[in-house]
Amino acid sequence: MKAWLALLIGMYSVGAAFADAPKTSIRPFPRPALVQPLVAVAPEQVATTLPDLARLRPLHRPVLTTQALPIAAPEKPRKGLLGLLTPRAKPTKKASASRKGSVCGVPSIKGKTLPRITSKTKSCGIEDPVSVTSVDGATLSTPATIDCATAIALNTWVQRGLRPAFPSAEIASLTVVDSYSCRPRNNVAGNKISEHGKGHAIDIAGVTFANGKSLTVSRNFKTLRRAYKAGCGIFGTTLGPGSDGYHEDHMHFDTAPRRSGGAYCR
Repeated sequence: MKAWLALLIGMYSVGAAFADAPKTSIRPFPRPALVQPLVAVAPEQVATTLPDLARLRPLHRPVLTTQALPIAAPEKPRKGLLGLLTPRAKPTKKASASRKGSVCGVPSIKGKTLPRITSKTKSCGIEDPVSVTSVDGATLSTPATIDCATAIALNTWVQRGLRPAFPSAEIASLTVVDSYSCRPRNNVAGNKISEHGKGHAIDIAGVTFANGKSLTVSRNFKTLRRAYKAGCGIFGTTLGPGSDGYHEDHMHFDTAPRRSGGAYCR
């Protein structure tokens, strides 16, 4: 009986609880600890809380200091023909830059004018001879007695033919073995007068460079061949080793006028 009575009382209590339930949900109240009132802050206070912008600028980097590198000792000149290809410093002031001592109206041709050369031999002589001592800064081993047309051609050949053939070497001098001489061609009796007898020709047997190295036509013509060939057209006639048997040890250049207007190059 007591058990049944307890059960009935419990069921009555649950029914009463459902009968008294509210029609709408109860809203939760904010917790005091989580709600904080908004406080207005003065602009001055905001400014003091911002970081100092000047500190954000990049700092100046220290100036880098350089240390001078040791200068290498100059390279010693190379021996043999390969030494001719070693680049060399050009002189700061060439002798050809000044008109002092120049002839034929060309500053780079040095020498002196000579009085008219006459001869008892027909066709020999020079109307306006000059004694040339250097062309384009290259000294002649022996002053060449020629006319101005030949002097200018020789100067042009050194500039456009000889120097370009040896771009890394400084030309110091030319070995001259003949210029004016009243004689027959190839020194053969009965031949016509050579262009040497008219001041139109010059014979070059070798070239010496500023480093002391030398090339001779008799021994080094293969090396000189490019320069020799460049003379064709600058001169009216070019003769050298293999041309006719009379010029095996030198290069013959002359400015003899030709009817065809061309050049005779062998």
